[in-house]
Amino acid sequence: MKISIPVLEAVLRVIPQVRPQIYFKSSLTALSHAIEDQVLAGSESPLVIASFQRERFYRQEANRYRRIADRSDQVYVLAAPETDFTNTSGLYETIAFDPSDSLSQEWHLVVIAERYTSCLICQERKGHVQNPKSMDVQGVDQSRVFEGVWTFDRQFNYRAAEILMDRILAYRPELAAKIARAKSKYFVETGFQFSDVDPGPFVERLVTYLQAGQYKLLKTYRSITIQERKERLVNSITAAIRESLNLDDIFRVAVQELGQAMDACRCLFYRCQLNEPIAKIQYEFLAPDTLSLADHVWGLQDGPLFQFTAQKAEWIWIDDVQTNAMIAAQPSLKALVERWKIVRWLIVPVSYQGRLLGIVELHYCVGCNKTLLPEDLELVGAIAHQIGVALIQAEAYTHLDELNQQLEALERTRSNLIAITGHELRTPLSTIQVCLESLMDEPDMPLELRQVMLDTAFTDAERMRRLVQDFLLLSRLESGRVEWNPEAIPLNECIDLALSHIRSRQNCAHLPHITSHITQELPLVRVDGEWLVEMLAKLLDNACKFTEPKGQVCIEAISKGSQMLEVTISDTGRGIDPNRLETVFDRFYQEEGALRRTAGGTGLGLAICRQIINRLGGEIWAESEGRNLGSQFHFTLPVAEI
Repeated sequence: MKISIPVLEAVLRVIPQVRPQIYFKSSLTALSHAIEDQVLAGSESPLVIASFQRERFYRQEANRYRRIADRSDQVYVLAAPETDFTNTSGLYETIAFDPSDSLSQEWHLVVIAERYTSCLICQERKGHVQNPKSMDVQGVDQSRVFEGVWTFDRQFNYRAAEILMDRILAYRPELAAKIARAKSKYFVETGFQFSDVDPGPFVERLVTYLQAGQYKLLKTYRSITIQERKERLVNSITAAIRESLNLDDIFRVAVQELGQAMDACRCLFYRCQLNEPIAKIQYEFLAPDTLSLADHVWGLQDGPLFQFTAQKAEWIWIDDVQTNAMIAAQPSLKALVERWKIVRWLIVPVSYQGRLLGIVELHYCVGCNKTLLPEDLELVGAIAHQIGVALIQAEAYTHLDELNQQLEALERTRSNLIAITGHELRTPLSTIQVCLESLMDEPDMPLELRQVMLDTAFTDAERMRRLVQDFLLLSRLESGRVEWNPEAIPLNECIDLALSHIRSRQNCAHLPHITSHITQELPLVRVDGEWLVEMLAKLLDNACKFTEPKGQVCIEAISKGSQMLEVTISDTGRGIDPNRLETVFDRFYQEEGALRRTAGGTGLGLAICRQIINRLGGEIWAESEGRNLGSQFHFTLPVAEI
């Protein structure tokens, strides 16, 4: 079923004197919440009709509508289904409309009570409607533009409610008696000339959203400033690395730039390894009137600070040396901080692939009130990483065999890249060209065939877009240019969003049967939800691609102690040769070869998954008994601390 006339247009045909306004998505959210708050704060049992564009948007508000249902037995919620949204009669009525219905581009909320009415009737403006296949899984962009009417006028609200009820009856005719009762109860003249509406909740909501927007803007400006500062410093050190292979020059520039950027009294760098008993201070930056530590020897084996940093590969920030337990318990450390007048101390390991290469230290001495923020600590960590890169780079040039192996690996990557992009770009481009030429050369082509041509061209254009998107995504992950925002979230929410993403992009008839055995009893995981959904979507897409429609894909999870959760995505598909279980995570890997495979793709999906899961603090691996015996992909996630 498809209804193409928007509700707003239908109402304005009857009441043409009303003029619609322009609203951004954030404004609609604020107004909707204010109308809902009015229902929750009142004592009446109103008629409530809410129409969401898609199920994912309804899911964000489901708890509010459960509370509203406690106030009234006349609550109706409409949405286009994506996962499990169906026509049901529970706490309130849910109506699953056809995704091609005009409601999928509209936003409605109507409330009719005895003493007041409120409604918000909107449709997305042409030119701003996003393709549902490309919409962000986490929700719509706050800058989306709608055209509509927000009013307390009872006659307008009556007409809007009648039109929405007609839509409900079109999808659920069994509700005719209930809707008739609603009309007889609510669609009557009450004697009130004006709605008895308290504007307070609306003003408070709008002010709250305005303040939240200003806060986000200021936060963004600060983030940009910090990022600019970080990139400038990293670039200066990177430039020194590129201009010279002389480690003395590189380390001298690094400590100078870092010490100045952090306003440190003293910045040190010295090379050392895990089992070395001592280290000599080789490179130093000094602020005016600060004692020099150049050429002094640091004792390492007896120092608990060094041992903690070296063994755990973690930095230590001591904001007050006088109250630190490790310093208080070690007389030699206590004497050291007194001698060199250290009041705040940062120790950062320089390592590469778990191998300790050296230490960076920042000292803040007596009379200095500078303290370090979390972003400062991240910046020092980034510089330490650059120093580690310089050390490894110098070692690479001293070992020609290792360098040759790296060059051969780069050559293989280049060859794979050329082969894959040549195939993955040339094939869809050829198809698009054929479709467009056919449409141009045959203007009298039947409408059905014309639609087939357009659909084919769109599908191949989307294939090319995903190819470029995967290239850019892997580049961002490997270069570290990704901001991670970990939070405690339930795993099943991320899996539902990933499944919604898969089903919105593919024909469900071509998908294997997907089952999820994720229970509500599992602990929350501490991850960046957006990136976890991205990884889950790629793993599920990979499983579906190599599994026949009659096959099975299963999602399970178990606790691995109190610290980690192990998730398994298994399929009954093509399987993997046992000697290829590690190779499948390489960039551009294609099991059948770049030019003779039966399934499309860039060979970057699993490489992206490994990058994401490593940065979330987990591990990923594959298991399979061989060809045509299915495969299992396992990964671990850190459990959120309660």
